[in-house]
Amino acid sequence: MWTPHEVEANGLTIHYLRTGGANKPALVLAHGSTDNGNCWGRVASALADRYDVIAPDARGHGRSSAPDGDYSNVAMATDLAALIGALGLDRPFVGGHSMGANTALTLVAHWPEIARAAILEDPVFRLEPPAPPESNPWRDRLIASHAKWQVQTHAEVVAAGRAGSPRWHEDEFEAWADAKKHVNAAYVHATGSSVPFDWRALLAKVRVPTLLVTSDSAPVDNGIVSPEAAEVARGLCPTLEVARLPGAGHNIRREQFGPFVTAVAAFLDRHA
Repeated sequence: MWTPHEVEANGLTIHYLRTGGANKPALVLAHGSTDNGNCWGRVASALADRYDVIAPDARGHGRSSAPDGDYSNVAMATDLAALIGALGLDRPFVGGHSMGANTALTLVAHWPEIARAAILEDPVFRLEPPAPPESNPWRDRLIASHAKWQVQTHAEVVAAGRAGSPRWHEDEFEAWADAKKHVNAAYVHATGSSVPFDWRALLAKVRVPTLLVTSDSAPVDNGIVSPEAAEVARGLCPTLEVARLPGAGHNIRREQFGPFVTAVAAFLDRHA
């Protein structure tokens, strides 16, 4: 369905998967924390007939370089901009989930001419202040999870994924577990210690059409973007559309795949 490649960009070796296809608009998808590009496989399959889907592994993830130091949203967005330049893509669509949505938003805010539109799947739009770097329970949980993944077999990670996410399609778990086994410790220990993600300031800079995909039950069902946060986002960005999908948590495409692809495909087709 898609093939692996590597490119040197921003001083890193970036591994990516690509569906290819001549004369198709490019769609670059950034994955969430501890995932990798292959976690977009089902979405890529659904869109490959109309779009050239490109899914890189972020720094510290999958088979891309894992430098020490900076794992901020700006660093990852700079990597993504360098990848787009290295591949010679002409104003691709960009999208992302969670951390990857933060990356995509940072990209279109800082490089306003680089993309024609953006898709944000449950980015980290929280109304409450972020936890201080020295007291970050999310990072502490990530460090503990990473230590556990390193000693578990692939089958054990798959089983844990099935138990923890019973609403996911079976086809999600192999890629998800492989991603967990390939997260680099450099990312795990650096994340959460960088500059806080100022999503409000970034949204105010966005000029391209942008689709915010959220759960209609957030934050009750592990989703991040609450209805109140979505309204704040809409007020900050005149080009923002909001799609609230029922029956999903944070992993919207994994829990409501059909509605997610329908919303995304409609948005892409309008702006292609």
